[in-house]
Amino acid sequence: MIEIRKAGERGYADHGWLKSYHTFSFADYYDPKHVQFGPLRVINEDRVAPGMGFGTHGHRDMEIISYVLEGELAHKDSMGNGSVIRPGDVQRMSAGTGVRHSEYNHAAHDTTHFLQIWILPEKSDLEPGYEEKHFPAADKRGRLRLVGSRDGAEGSVVIHQDMRLYAGLFDADESATLALAPGRRAYVHVARGRVTVNGKALEAGDAAQLEGAEAVTLAHGDGAEVLVFDLP
Repeated sequence: MIEIRKAGERGYADHGWLKSYHTFSFADYYDPKHVQFGPLRVINEDRVAPGMGFGTHGHRDMEIISYVLEGELAHKDSMGNGSVIRPGDVQRMSAGTGVRHSEYNHAAHDTTHFLQIWILPEKSDLEPGYEEKHFPAADKRGRLRLVGSRDGAEGSVVIHQDMRLYAGLFDADESATLALAPGRRAYVHVARGRVTVNGKALEAGDAAQLEGAEAVTLAHGDGAEVLVFDLP
């Protein structure tokens, strides 16, 4: 079974400096039909205005992944980490027993466009941790590159959950198929462009939930950047 969620059906919040689309229930947006999908709890598509950002705030018992599409995002946390992530970077912060952090767009003129993803961890009260890695566009061109996994396979960041996160770029006749083991489900999020998912046409911000499917097939891309979550 495949269920399509169109971009315009998501929750939306405009805070002036922050414009955010919520795939799942978040903050003031609540939809009982879209609270989570397996351990996938949040996909927020955020645009942060120049010189603005999220002040220091706390999290716990969550795997938080940031995936930058445009611009830069400066990160500081209570573990002592400080970095600036850019397109191609995947950042994972395990909040565990508790972490405080801030995220800012220090650019004078450019908006930062990124995806904030939350995954429920397998266990609570994990030791907080941080990791970031860069995945060049060439590694994602016309294929699904593993960028996050429980065991850090293929140089991916470690996510404390039985899941695998892939990223891919697709144009023209480029295509990729990801086999799904029995009992697994998949969530496909189109970050930008257009692509077909198992024959269904999707555009930027659209998503597909697949349950009981044998595989996910991406094809007919037009400037497409896609994230695929293989989930329990």
